[in-house]
Amino acid sequence: MSRPTTSPQNPSTLRSLLRLLPFAKPVLPRLVLGGLSALTAAVLALLIPIVLEWVVGGPIASGVVSAIAWGAAAVLALGLAEAAMVWLRRWFILGPATSVEYDIRTRFYNRLQRLPVEFHDRWQGGQLLSRMMQDIGLIRRWMAFGLVMLVVNVLTILIGAVLLFQWHWALAVVFIASGVPVWYQGFRFEQTYGVLSRQSQDQQGDLATSVEESVHGIRVLKAFGRGPHALRRFTRQAENLRETEMRKAGAIARIDFWLVAAPELAFAISLVLGIWLASTDQISVSQLFAYFAMATVLRWPLESIGFLFSFLLDARTAADRVFEVFDAVDTIADPDAPTTLADPQGALVFEDAHFRYQDAGADEPDLLNGIDLALRPGETMALVGLTGSGKTTLTTLPTRLYDVTGGRVTLDGVDVRDLSLVELRTHIATAFEDATLFSASVRENVLLGRDDLDIHSPEADRVLQEALDVAQAEFVAHLPEGAETMIGEEGMSLSGGQRQRLALARAVAARPTVIVMDDPLSALDVDTEERVQVGLRRVLQGTTALIVAHRPSTVALADRVALLEGGRITAVGAHTELMATSAHYRSVISSFEKEDSEDSARRMDPEHGFDVVTGAIPIVGGAAGEHDQNDEGALR
Repeated sequence: MSRPTTSPQNPSTLRSLLRLLPFAKPVLPRLVLGGLSALTAAVLALLIPIVLEWVVGGPIASGVVSAIAWGAAAVLALGLAEAAMVWLRRWFILGPATSVEYDIRTRFYNRLQRLPVEFHDRWQGGQLLSRMMQDIGLIRRWMAFGLVMLVVNVLTILIGAVLLFQWHWALAVVFIASGVPVWYQGFRFEQTYGVLSRQSQDQQGDLATSVEESVHGIRVLKAFGRGPHALRRFTRQAENLRETEMRKAGAIARIDFWLVAAPELAFAISLVLGIWLASTDQISVSQLFAYFAMATVLRWPLESIGFLFSFLLDARTAADRVFEVFDAVDTIADPDAPTTLADPQGALVFEDAHFRYQDAGADEPDLLNGIDLALRPGETMALVGLTGSGKTTLTTLPTRLYDVTGGRVTLDGVDVRDLSLVELRTHIATAFEDATLFSASVRENVLLGRDDLDIHSPEADRVLQEALDVAQAEFVAHLPEGAETMIGEEGMSLSGGQRQRLALARAVAARPTVIVMDDPLSALDVDTEERVQVGLRRVLQGTTALIVAHRPSTVALADRVALLEGGRITAVGAHTELMATSAHYRSVISSFEKEDSEDSARRMDPEHGFDVVTGAIPIVGGAAGEHDQNDEGALR
């Protein structure tokens, strides 16, 4: 999955950063006070050369020791006051900046949850993760330090430059003239560094994606000995990032050269010019001393401009990357005036439903090309078809993981697009073939869809146990801490069959009106599958079920079967009826039977008695002699 291309628009740095203003508004007063504190500290520092002029020209020249002591005390007081203002700046700003970071990050996460599946199909996980963590953190650091110091240092330079005129206009002109090449180089720097900053942050996202994919696919990489290949790919990406960072460093080095060289040249010219002016009595020694003291105070603000400017451009790039996600169009949203189902019955109907993926070619037919299918309340319907016929895609339409591109899907006669997403997904639950679990306890995973329950209440215990019984997930009782056992990332500490049964238990515990299952029992043996089906019928009486089937045993347990062919439903009826009337249906069922027998023969090593594809050793789970053909044990 490639990184989405960025917008061709190139908004100005100011316009990009102003988009952060709504997030900063609640804490703006404290940010302003922090800036004023920093500016006060800078002004206090600028006053020290003026005091030094008085000390050198008066007490030191006259030799009055008491006056010198007062001058030293004044300088000390100004220094302490400056330090206090610096402390105030941090106190005013650090807390609000972290609040802004928290606000942006939580809204960003909420946005990711709201955006449709189609968005996540196009975006790499590492790119989103780098925006969530790195870019938002960079924005916080810029607000807390970069923004304030850039503004304060520029103002300090301007105020200091004006003060230089009080000693001699020629010296002031030399200082100001030294800034011309700096500003010119700064303009060129922005043109180069902005592009490199964006490239670097995108490459960091790509690198994060590679790490994420390698960690998630570590079993595959190890099984096929592809670790070295993954390392070579990662090394190439890391080298590309290193080269970009080196180019960034080169751009910073060039601007830093001018930021250091220009003031040094100005110092040298000012020294020669100042000595001549002093020798001709156009300026006093105390004034010349104060001038160089002032120039020294201004040196750090001048030298920091390059770093702060690069920080500004990095923050601008980070803001652009974050707002790319905020700006993504949410195509699946709640209706303006949602309908409410007072007494849902579970009649699920597809009416001339069409669907095509966004990146499909214009000359390609719709993947689902006019689906007409009606599920009666309480019935179980199996959906069958050859690989690639669109079965899985069809199961995503009732809960609006994707929206139909033509026609409609209704629940009890109401278009699902007229229901709020929360209500719709309360009435319809989905169990996927690729069972995804979260790094949480078994209890939290199974009761994920029950916001109405205190998951530690007696009622929750009853719902949990019932759901586990239906899913034939007796293995939970043998886990180290039972239902409180923490599951590793994506449930990879469990076998495939165990993950599927917990995912099915999660769908059952939600107590939906309609349950859509995309072959959620593929990792179970036929006996366990039949017991699960019996349990489903018992617990979910009156619940409508649409099951994508890849096994003859699953088909046989359904009330009716729908045949998906060429993007359309070409036949609906009982299994025996379709076997008698549809040649294509017989062909599909025959392919199921062939795959079942070949899969069993291929997967079980007759000599050692273990699964040669996954390495799973069948274990006892529940009643004696009953096992999941893919179970590898509760926790490895």
